Amino acid sequence: MDGYFGSYVLVAALLAIGVAIVAGALLANRLLRPSRPTPEKLTTYECGVDPVGEGWAQSQVRYYVFTYLYVVFAVDAVFLFPWATVFDAPGYGLTTLMEMFVFLGFIALGIVYAWRKRVLTWT
Repeated sequence: MDGYFGSYVLVAALLAIGVAIVAGALLANRLLRPSRPTPEKLTTYECGVDPVGEGWAQSQVRYYVFTYLYVVFAVDAVFLFPWATVFDAPGYGLTTLMEMFVFLGFIALGIVYAWRKRVLTWT
């Protein structure tokens, strides 16, 4: 397995073995489990309370916006930690600092936009 494609063959073989193990486990589970469906087992169950009303519930867009803002901050943190470790290395001084300020400026601009649109108010 030498050469350029040798590593790829090894990764593909390990991937195939992993998929085969997972598929085998799921197949064994399906063959060995008991299946006795009853009307009580097929009803909807939610936190110990019998279902009442329809299954349709609307969610406000506000919750998704908060989720997206969290993702933005998480991505921001993912970029900040490696930058903080490399910043101290020789040769990265002012240029790296300015690039990070530009990046943080874009993040701040997005937060200011969300604040101006009153997305960040929780009512």
